[in-house]
Amino acid sequence: MKVVLVDDHHVVRKGLRYFLESQKDLEIVAEAENGEEAVKVVEDTKPDVVLMDLIMPKKNGIEATREITTLFPTTKVIILTSFADQEHVIPALQAGASGYQLKDIEPDELAETIRAVHSGESKLHNKVTKYVLTRITAKETEEEKLVKQLTKREKDVLIQISMGKSNKEIASSLVISEKTVKTHVSNILGKLQLADRTQAAIFAMKFGLSS
Repeated sequence: MKVVLVDDHHVVRKGLRYFLESQKDLEIVAEAENGEEAVKVVEDTKPDVVLMDLIMPKKNGIEATREITTLFPTTKVIILTSFADQEHVIPALQAGASGYQLKDIEPDELAETIRAVHSGESKLHNKVTKYVLTRITAKETEEEKLVKQLTKREKDVLIQISMGKSNKEIASSLVISEKTVKTHVSNILGKLQLADRTQAAIFAMKFGLSS
């Protein structure tokens, strides 16, 4: 399995190389000290996995990860950093990283992470996993708060929207005017922060408001 090391600290790269080269199935084919160099190295060596630092000169790890995963989709990127905060974790995963580990990881666990990511798994450090789950839970809680803003009539209209009914059909079903339906639809989209009826229908199904 071919691996590229990307970190602006020579000592870090040296330590990683020393351990990983002791693994019979891992081969360090190149190193890079910044994101810009990393993209060129990946293009030249076509590695299976890249261990990517985040804070580097010329081009940071997130930018390099996005470019590598776009240009070379068969190459997997594992972020190896000291940062586990919102500013770094979410953008790195959105950029296409298949793994996110902190530099306090045990060497054997790092080797297993490389193997797992190469086989198609996603591997996150425990601290990162907890953070991501907290973010997801927080987002769902915010959406639940939005639902609570709807009146009973607005929920009735939302159910009708999820059934694919037009304003005229909703007006007939609920025995109200089309003008009133339009007002309710506008209020629903505004309160739920949605762009259109399709998103409203999906939202309704997600929260069990569909019929």
